Amino acid sequence: MPLNKIGPKPLVWIIDWEQWPRANLRALLLDRGFDAVGFEEIDAALAALKDLHRSKPCIIILELHSLSPSEEELDALARLSIPIVGLAGAVELSQPWVREFNWAVLTKRPITIGQIADTVVKLMTDRATRPV
Repeated sequence: MPLNKIGPKPLVWIIDWEQWPRANLRALLLDRGFDAVGFEEIDAALAALKDLHRSKPCIIILELHSLSPSEEELDALARLSIPIVGLAGAVELSQPWVREFNWAVLTKRPITIGQIADTVVKLMTDRATRPV
């Protein structure tokens, strides 16, 4: 279901080292009314925040498969105060840093890109209806 919103499209960042899932999720988010940008690594996404011409995302999707972020990267993500959706399998869920991080949503694979997009829409809807 596309967003019915006037003004700039909400920006979602997708951090996933695999191009194909990242591109498919980006296409679906675009279809649902979001702007979406993909990154292969956390460092690249964090570096993009320093670019004055880039907008700050409203949600970050972080694929945890084969990802071993440093403590500095996790701290930097946490300081952004942006909801982060973690995508994890059993191996990642067994890691202490995954269990201890403050995720907006932590999903367990298998999960479809449609379910991930539904999660993003729900997070945006919840944020929009939250009292100020």
